Amino acid sequence: MTQRFLLVRHCESSGQAADAALTERGLQQAQALAEFLAAHPVDRIVSSPYLRARSTIEPFARRTGLPVELCDDLVEHRLSAEPIAEWRSFVARAFEDASSRAPGGDSAAETLARAWTGIRTALRAESRLPVVVAHGQLISLVLQSIDARFGYAEWESLTNPDVHRVESREGGGFAFRRIWR
Repeated sequence: MTQRFLLVRHCESSGQAADAALTERGLQQAQALAEFLAAHPVDRIVSSPYLRARSTIEPFARRTGLPVELCDDLVEHRLSAEPIAEWRSFVARAFEDASSRAPGGDSAAETLARAWTGIRTALRAESRLPVVVAHGQLISLVLQSIDARFGYAEWESLTNPDVHRVESREGGGFAFRRIWR
């Protein structure tokens, strides 16, 4: 049985905090995303509980009547307990050393394990095409676990929003391709 899902990065937001709202542009992007997703047989929505992720998928949920299931496993990779000036170096390091971590932060390996738990939750139900809404670093780590060539430069190339179609391959594993940005 082929498993597939759409992996969506949230729209443009006003910041990185859990309660950061979408910008005006982000709200417009969310409307365009709803239009794009309407052309797909989406039958389940699983989202990070962060406001920017929920707000990204809400126009689509309203349009389809699908409930938004919140999943704590999909929250962003926590780099550090406190803001750090050189945060990009920690992001880059995560792609090369999954066990590295900033003080008070999560390792890439921990974030990835949590992300796949959330994705498996989305895939468990009898759905044809769930949408999983999350964050750039978490999504990048998932994509790198599928294709090791996905790294820091590819993380930098992600857009807000960004949509990847992920599908199981014959013989095991997954493959992905970007279908909207």
